[in-house]
Amino acid sequence: MSSGQEVGEIFGDGSGPAMSLLRSPTVIIAAVGLWGMNVYLFRLFGIDYVHVLTFDLMKEKEASSRRDGENKEDDNTGIAGTAMTNRNTKSPKRRANSPGDSNNLGNSADNEVTAGKLIVFSLSLLLILHMSTVIWIDFIGGSAIGAIFIFYLAVIVGILLPLPSTAWIRTACKTIFHRTFELINPRCFCCGTGMPRAIPFIDVFFADACCSLSKVFFDWGMLWHLAWHYPEPVPMELHSIIIPSVAASLPYFIRARQCLVMYTIGAMKSDAKKYQHMLNAIKYSTSLWPLVVSAYQKTITNEKEKVALEAFLIILLAINSAYSLAWDITMDWGMMQNTCAGGAIGGETKSHTSCAHSVLRPKLRFGAPTSIGILFIDIVLRYSWVLRFWENDLFPNADIYILCTQFLEAIRRALWNLLRVEWEHIKQNKGKEEEAPADVEMMEQKPFLAPKSRSMSPIDRKPKSLQHKQKS
Repeated sequence: MSSGQEVGEIFGDGSGPAMSLLRSPTVIIAAVGLWGMNVYLFRLFGIDYVHVLTFDLMKEKEASSRRDGENKEDDNTGIAGTAMTNRNTKSPKRRANSPGDSNNLGNSADNEVTAGKLIVFSLSLLLILHMSTVIWIDFIGGSAIGAIFIFYLAVIVGILLPLPSTAWIRTACKTIFHRTFELINPRCFCCGTGMPRAIPFIDVFFADACCSLSKVFFDWGMLWHLAWHYPEPVPMELHSIIIPSVAASLPYFIRARQCLVMYTIGAMKSDAKKYQHMLNAIKYSTSLWPLVVSAYQKTITNEKEKVALEAFLIILLAINSAYSLAWDITMDWGMMQNTCAGGAIGGETKSHTSCAHSVLRPKLRFGAPTSIGILFIDIVLRYSWVLRFWENDLFPNADIYILCTQFLEAIRRALWNLLRVEWEHIKQNKGKEEEAPADVEMMEQKPFLAPKSRSMSPIDRKPKSLQHKQKS
């Protein structure tokens, strides 16, 4: 969730819109590079982030395969011998044509997303952005909007070229497109019968990342407006902010809908903690109002009304920051839920030599100093919007200030990712980690290189039950 939902200059044909057009690809490039940092740290500290992200999907596939197996057994009760013969006859062909066969798995190393690849890719994007703007604006004499379209076109063509070195980018893009479809895929009871499908962690994680890029979505909506009115400036009217504001609000609506779907599932299962999903949905709603008020503020010419909206906007930002910070610490990271005497693990109270482990949580895979540092930085960056009080002193214009807050939010999200994936990893391995040695604090603070993570591509991920059947 963004630390500040203000928007920059919208109207006119000056440097404001030009800066807005350039800042969205710049922030995306920074986000790609920061995800490379995440991948490196996950591997350094032994966290298989691919397994963590796809754990729910694997469980869903295994449950589906078990149901299919039970249905086949029921259908073949009277002709078991014939069915077994047919399965044994056809199984080699099915394994050879399976999307997860050895040939495809042999290429998984080429499609693996590594920190080095992400860093090089982000630097390449930055170089393409610089070259497209310099060539189009300085040499050809074109506009900023043309330079941005040239940049996006160059990136798309470069990705689509069938080069072996960019195969991993195409695989990653397919995964992103698939998960994007899942974000808008109806799961509520009104679109089907029975229990709605639960939201997997990978979609929750992806939607949260999109929330941090909400102002990028706003800039894309504004790009559409600028292209529509080109070469005339965008008129300073209320309808001109509707499309950008709706685009910026989409990640929050999607994430709130996910919470409501999980609340519905909890109600159908009589889950005592279903209220947490409703509280989470309310949290995301607090991010919508600052964004809308900030965009509406750009259409106001009356100074008194602007001052009143400014005060109202500060109140909304303060509420959103406090709410989101509390949720980060307690729910997303699982911290500060233990007494000073120790944390409760498996129903038993456990004492800790480290006060940080007692106050935060018993297991800190990144170690106490790193976890405390991330917590402190997150607190500071959650309130990065207070820079607006010194905006005129620190920044030459409003759009530079917005660009700065976008960069700070990208950094905050990258740090948030570390503890969020770590906490999900701990929850998924709760039974195993309860059997770990008592002195886990010393083990946690020693980073080591974990085995390489498997590809997130669907063709390389298969339920363990199916893998066992194929081996047998």
